[in-house]
Amino acid sequence: MDELRAAAAEVARRARSVRIEAEAVGPYARSLDLGSVRAPAQPGTPEPPWDRAERARFWLSLDAINFGSGWFPTLRKHAGSGYRTIATAWRRHCESPGPPTAAELAEIDRATMARILGQDPDHELMDLFALSLRDLGTRLVQECGGEALSLLADARGSAESFAARLGGWPCFADRSRYEELSVPFLKRAQIAAADLQRAGVAAWHDAARLTMFADNLVPHVLRLDGVLRFDPGLVARIERGELIAHGSPEEVEIRACALHAVELMVNARADGATADGATAAELDELLWNRGQAPAYKARPRHRSRCTAY
Repeated sequence: MDELRAAAAEVARRARSVRIEAEAVGPYARSLDLGSVRAPAQPGTPEPPWDRAERARFWLSLDAINFGSGWFPTLRKHAGSGYRTIATAWRRHCESPGPPTAAELAEIDRATMARILGQDPDHELMDLFALSLRDLGTRLVQECGGEALSLLADARGSAESFAARLGGWPCFADRSRYEELSVPFLKRAQIAAADLQRAGVAAWHDAARLTMFADNLVPHVLRLDGVLRFDPGLVARIERGELIAHGSPEEVEIRACALHAVELMVNARADGATADGATAAELDELLWNRGQAPAYKARPRHRSRCTAY
């Protein structure tokens, strides 16, 4: 992830519409309590009795459709947020007889996606979701003998290697241009690596190499908490619900500055009383969860219609 970290730092240095409030980074980073992220999972909804291969297929397929936040206000929300609506419906579909096989994913269509998710079949996202799942299934069949666990085995315990390969597939592609820079955010490929580890499917030796998963919620939290500052004109556009074009300078700056700010926060926690080995992925999880609070939900965050997040 060295290329991404270097590119994000350079975007942050050049950025015109977004800036990191450098003096706020250290105190904010040290104020964060990772206890909720590191605490053992509390009993909740019973997990389906899936084996390791089924859990791998579930998380890979869910992360293949973990995008569309720019369209979420137009969805029929059955479970609160747009993401939870999609994730809950997909999990329910996978519970019996189990997560779809690679061959089954390779055949899925928009009408099936709409039925599974309880959405309008003419909604643009249904076609994009079906395209992503078909690509995932096809790649698994062609490159991994149809087995998700073979994809993990090929990574040889490296989250970075796994995310890089996954990010090379269209279903997980996420690379933006900024002037002459190429910024490989790989948001969903990285979160797939993290999800597989959380689910006990993978045990990466280099999980700390993952960066923040650059979306539109963590930058929103960091802006409202005073770590990021957006140009007033950009704030006005966001507040009135104007779409921010994916790949535009402003959108790349939002994602890159948030990512670099989290890297600075990791460094700020590395000394003194907060020297607890905090990783970017842990801070991302904490900040994403913080963004579910009413104070953050009440303010509009930027929306971009894309397959990156």
